[in-house]
Amino acid sequence: MPKFAANLSMLFTELPFLERFGAAKAAGFEGVEFLFPYEFEKAALVEQLCEHSLVQVLHNLPAGDWSAGERGIAIYPERVSEFRDGVQKAIDYATALGCKQLNCLVGISRTSGSEPLYRGTLVENLRYAAKELAKRGIRLLIEPINTRDIPGFFLTGTQQAAKIIDDVGSDNLFIQYDVYHMQVMEGDLARTIEKHFARIAHVQLADNPGRHEPGTGEINYPFLYEFIDKIGYTGWIGAEYKPMTETGAGLGWLPK
Repeated sequence: MPKFAANLSMLFTELPFLERFGAAKAAGFEGVEFLFPYEFEKAALVEQLCEHSLVQVLHNLPAGDWSAGERGIAIYPERVSEFRDGVQKAIDYATALGCKQLNCLVGISRTSGSEPLYRGTLVENLRYAAKELAKRGIRLLIEPINTRDIPGFFLTGTQQAAKIIDDVGSDNLFIQYDVYHMQVMEGDLARTIEKHFARIAHVQLADNPGRHEPGTGEINYPFLYEFIDKIGYTGWIGAEYKPMTETGAGLGWLPK
């Protein structure tokens, strides 16, 4: 059975952020992930991880002005310096938290016809980040995201992510495969996961439609759990969904 991590940016939001660690542990999770740690002191986060014996599975590189709608800056040529500063900041936090994976949200296309420039900038930024993270034993991930939830997002499919990884040419760059996003964009989940299995370092889940708990929509999660076990996936699965009500009331899907 896969290992499940609670995404504390989306689960247990009825509690203050630092109290969500204990709630996740009490609910049966052994790992946690979240979008960004940067507004908190590293020591405060480490204290929660240690107190509750939790693994910090994943967090994201800095992604620009989130409140203003930015969803990553890795494709923008005018922000390469900012991106690289963010890589170093993320390494600092990940090292303190014992986090072995960092995800790069690549950004939203702002100008039609700029795809070659965006793509070239992204490849160079990923080469830099993959190399810097490798020095610290941290894996770099990129995540395809659906364009219904984030219109204009630059990276939208598994094959596209695989081609970017080929062009970067690093053995320290992997795919974060979000089942919900890829169900929206391409479907054929099991065959896609199997095809790109060697490059998938982290999986996230939510059901579709609604991005709610597994079992509330069209995705056959019991089948997927068994399937990824069968093909040998030993990584974490991040529970990154919007609870339909209070978080604890919707955890019946979590295997004991």
